[in-house]
Amino acid sequence: MSISSSLNAGVMGLNSNSSRLSAISDNIANSSTYGYKRSQVDFSSMVLQQQSSAYAAGGVRVTAFKDIAATGSLISTGNATDLAVSGRGLVPVTDNTGVNSLSSERSLMLLPTGSFYADESGNLRTQSGLFLLGWPANSDGEIGNVSRNSGTDLEPVNIAASQYTASPTSRIELGINLPADATTAGGTGEAYTLPIEYFDNLGRAQTLSIEFTPSVPATGSSNDWTVQIFDSANGNPLTSIGDLAISFADSAANGGRIDTGGVTASNGATYDDATGTVTLSLPHGNVEVFIGRPNDSAGITQLSANFSPTSVSKDGAPIGDLQSVEIDENGYLQAIYNTGFRRTLYQIPVGDVPNMNGLKALDGQAFRVSAESGNLYLWDAGTGPVGSIEGYALMESTTDIAAELTDLIETQRAYSSSAKIVQTVDEMLQETTNLKR
Repeated sequence: MSISSSLNAGVMGLNSNSSRLSAISDNIANSSTYGYKRSQVDFSSMVLQQQSSAYAAGGVRVTAFKDIAATGSLISTGNATDLAVSGRGLVPVTDNTGVNSLSSERSLMLLPTGSFYADESGNLRTQSGLFLLGWPANSDGEIGNVSRNSGTDLEPVNIAASQYTASPTSRIELGINLPADATTAGGTGEAYTLPIEYFDNLGRAQTLSIEFTPSVPATGSSNDWTVQIFDSANGNPLTSIGDLAISFADSAANGGRIDTGGVTASNGATYDDATGTVTLSLPHGNVEVFIGRPNDSAGITQLSANFSPTSVSKDGAPIGDLQSVEIDENGYLQAIYNTGFRRTLYQIPVGDVPNMNGLKALDGQAFRVSAESGNLYLWDAGTGPVGSIEGYALMESTTDIAAELTDLIETQRAYSSSAKIVQTVDEMLQETTNLKR
């Protein structure tokens, strides 16, 4: 019994070290493969029920797994769509058949890093045929409510549909000082005009002209202004699309600021003193113009200084041609146009499971959720347990060549020793056979 158990233990040692050699071979072969997770083998002893008169060798059992939870070093690249997860987590991808499939039928996989490029259809994919998935953003760049326990709301990231874009202006903010001396007796009554460029829904540049006319009294100061707003989109001759009457306070506490109840809007314009905005109805839609709240220093003021449009800002952008795309640390993929306008197209989530090492390994450094890994949850990058997404970067293999070569020597010696056990048992059995002669 003892001799046969020794032979069995030797054979098991040969098989176990063969498995370890296979893992080491894979690790060394993929030492330069981006995103490769090192394979490992775990040896555990097997113990047979022992008798007091003899010892029976149980042998060894081997368990192979990938250390998916380990992360490799990140290296910088020159490609904006090279991305890697800095820390725990993997990005969602699918294969070629999943690009045009329903989300319920799509094969959902996870990838630690990838060098993506736009194919002939505009889909971002790797050379190995894995397509990046993300949550599409609406026109305001918002993602909305999405499912985080499945890939139901994920879509293949496609940038072809965003080759050209235009963003209409919806808000203008004014920071202007009107000269206080213009509303005193003896003033010229000269109007001050402020042209503001804005963009309609076709990306065309239009001009909003705001004309400030002081009210000049016979004596003293009126602190009153008449404001007319003209829109170039109305054609010629220009007609006012909104009129305002603005009165400024002259008290010690609020001097130079819009007085309480000091704004009256008419001719199609409306004013909200809670927000300090005037709503104008333009051909492409309503535009909010911030002029300031009563008794607030922001917006339009009337101080003893020259007419000064110190801060005039607006949103929107003219039609632009797509130049590049970038992915920020929060996973937002933004299109950058030659006009300088940025638009959020997708948010790339980071997937996590309770047992990372329980994921099923696939070709191309991809992984799939399994019963051993637990359920998938899609996090915003950089939140919870997952790391941020790094653009212009790739993750190196987790293989340590020096450690693998050391393990290779150990495995070779262990294999030779197991072979020696088999050889010794064979010689002992031969001696037993010779006893019959």
